[in-house]
Amino acid sequence: MYSESDLQAAVEAGAISAEAADALRGHVARLRASPVVDEEHFRLLTGFNDIFVTIAATILIVAVGWLGNTLRLGAEEHAPSIASGLFIAGVSWGLAEYFTRQRRMALPSILLLFGFAGGVAFALMALGMQLVPDATPKTAALIASAVALVTAIAIWLHWRRFMVPITVAAGAVAVAGIALSLAYAAFPAIADSIFWLVLLAGLAIFAVAMWWDMSDRSRTTRRSDVAFWLHLTAAPMIAHSMFHLLGVFRGDMGAGTAVTVLLLYVAFGLVALAIDRRALLVSSLAYVLYALYALMEQAGAVELSWAFTALIIGSALLLLSALWHRARKLVVEGLPGDIQAKLPYLDREAVGV
Repeated sequence: MYSESDLQAAVEAGAISAEAADALRGHVARLRASPVVDEEHFRLLTGFNDIFVTIAATILIVAVGWLGNTLRLGAEEHAPSIASGLFIAGVSWGLAEYFTRQRRMALPSILLLFGFAGGVAFALMALGMQLVPDATPKTAALIASAVALVTAIAIWLHWRRFMVPITVAAGAVAVAGIALSLAYAAFPAIADSIFWLVLLAGLAIFAVAMWWDMSDRSRTTRRSDVAFWLHLTAAPMIAHSMFHLLGVFRGDMGAGTAVTVLLLYVAFGLVALAIDRRALLVSSLAYVLYALYALMEQAGAVELSWAFTALIIGSALLLLSALWHRARKLVVEGLPGDIQAKLPYLDREAVGV
């Protein structure tokens, strides 16, 4: 199984011609009765060996982390071990040299990136706790910002070496961590508005994702894969923050709040159709299910409220999936021309041009 970026890499390497690649894309589009640009490709598995290697790598990473935890390096008995994080980061980088750089295995590459970034962050946090054991909240926030900064630099080095698409999303999270930590250190009272800050961070990552998307409107290069992971990162930050600010988690959802949630989900759907990304719809699905359930319950269908809710939402999403291209065409053609020119193509002919 090959992704669009693999196909483009084959063209760049001279393994196949650009015309043959376009012919293959057109053939796949006809088989699926849907333009390739609407398929939202990303590679996660190339075969069962990806799962096998991921399981083995996970076992090895846990083992070296456990062994590293026995090396206290001056830390107290119950304090986190710096060596544990360093061992995990080092082993993850070493494994990536083969499984990512040479074998190009998708799922193990994602695990090894998280292992490397997590190991670096864990080691730095352990070091900070060892150097400043009784840190005040402000000092702890400054330490967290420093940890996020160094982790972001480490992630950038990983990107330069291995070019794993999800790495940019991990770096964006680290940068968001820097901003949130510094904001808290400067204004501790801002903790009461944390969801506004997370929302702003999510919108910023969404903007970065759109920048990557606009640079590859045909969805045929690694830039599209990078944008996919950025959208997948931004979506829960946006959705969770918005619905929290609406008061969805206060326990008793009124009819007005439920209707607002449903309308917001429709707005997310229109955005998803315009940019041809489904992450917003998936990230906010739990909230719209809860909102529709609340409306059903208030209407008197207490016993079957969950069943009716699942039936309505499931049917609607399946219908949207089947008619995705037609619905997207209606949404995109209703937008101004300058905006249309920045969105993914609607058809293969445009991609060919």
